[in-house]
Amino acid sequence: MTRVVVTVMPRQGVLDPQGQAVRGALGRLGFSGIHDVRLGRRIELELDGPDPLGTAREMCERLLANALIEDFTVAIED
Repeated sequence: MTRVVVTVMPRQGVLDPQGQAVRGALGRLGFSGIHDVRLGRRIELELDGPDPLGTAREMCERLLANALIEDFTVAIED
């Protein structure tokens, strides 16, 4: 079994309202020097088969990421 980690993030240039809300809240809590915050998600998959990275990429293309507004990376975790 292979553990694959998928990271999905909003594409650069796409509005990230959650990131902006967190940036504002951090400022109100007294944190300074924050220029931008972008929020994404981490998905951990445990997969069997000969090509776990390829399988995870296909999952992202078909379900886990919205190709219009999100980018993703796929990596095997030790």
